[in-house]
Amino acid sequence: MPGAIYAEGLVKTFGDVRALDGVDLDVPEGTVLGLLGPNGAGKTTAVRCLTTLLRPDSGRAVVAGIDVVRNPDAVRRSVGLSGQFAAVDEYLTGRENLQMVGQLYQMKAKAAKARAGELLEQFHLAGAGDRPAKTYSGGMRRRLDLAAALVVSPPVMFMDEPTTGLDPRNRQQLWEVIKQLVSGGTTLLLTTQYLEEADHLAHDIAVVDHGRVIARGTSDQLKARTGGERVEVVVHEREHLTTASEVLHGFGKGEVALDEHIRRLTVPVTGGAKLLAEVIRELDSRGIEIDDIGLRRPTLDDVFLSLTGHVAEEETAEGAEDTSAEGGSGTDSARSTRRKEATK
Repeated sequence: MPGAIYAEGLVKTFGDVRALDGVDLDVPEGTVLGLLGPNGAGKTTAVRCLTTLLRPDSGRAVVAGIDVVRNPDAVRRSVGLSGQFAAVDEYLTGRENLQMVGQLYQMKAKAAKARAGELLEQFHLAGAGDRPAKTYSGGMRRRLDLAAALVVSPPVMFMDEPTTGLDPRNRQQLWEVIKQLVSGGTTLLLTTQYLEEADHLAHDIAVVDHGRVIARGTSDQLKARTGGERVEVVVHEREHLTTASEVLHGFGKGEVALDEHIRRLTVPVTGGAKLLAEVIRELDSRGIEIDDIGLRRPTLDDVFLSLTGHVAEEETAEGAEDTSAEGGSGTDSARSTRRKEATK
């Protein structure tokens, strides 16, 4: 049986841009799938197809046991969506926003009011619940938007880069809320560019690039594919970067990665602590002063770089996927999902 979220061979094009090129997904009930990819990789297009905001050109998608193309209205009643941008009415209070969403889903006024109060408490917004949303900080609006997606306690949730722009404290708070949802049985598809976020939350990770899933597995499985360990060196003087790179290249088992801004060099190696000691001796013999050196396991950043040839945050040629190519902003799309029930 397919999972709570299932897609097979999804294709979606916008003119000459093939945003989805045969995407396959299967998310078991009560788990989190982290969908990783650079801007324009197809993450948001996949979410919009799965939540009925876009009709795929071909392929099949089933959410909560319901075919997305054949019965979109039933899918909308079974999912919650938090888009890339907070879809709240800034002239309403936080409480009024939540009550409005409840009533759009045909909840009775008393029940919608009670649910709004519960969510304001859960998302640490009770003290600001009667203030207009336009007075909220970015983090508060993000939390209010997520609360609105949960008004009807959907069994399946889609979160499209939910913590983008949040400070570390607000991000941690949102992570805790997400964990509580999943522990209660909610199935979640989470798109993100924060690799730490996927590492922290996802049971399984799918890496998407150029509209295709190019790798799938747990965080540890993907890291194991990258293999080996990494030596990281931060040199004291910028003029020593070239020489230090030559030294590391001699010990490494791959290309030396350079972050010139912080004077850091990284190279995959084998040999453990013994090799690290040899690297230190060689750098010292060349007169290269270092601020820091260490041996570490591969991270998801390393996985991303090895699989795609670029870092997760890099903009690609298909970057228009998240805006005009799909015919509207993330705010409009998220709001339209919530209001379609009221316009039937």
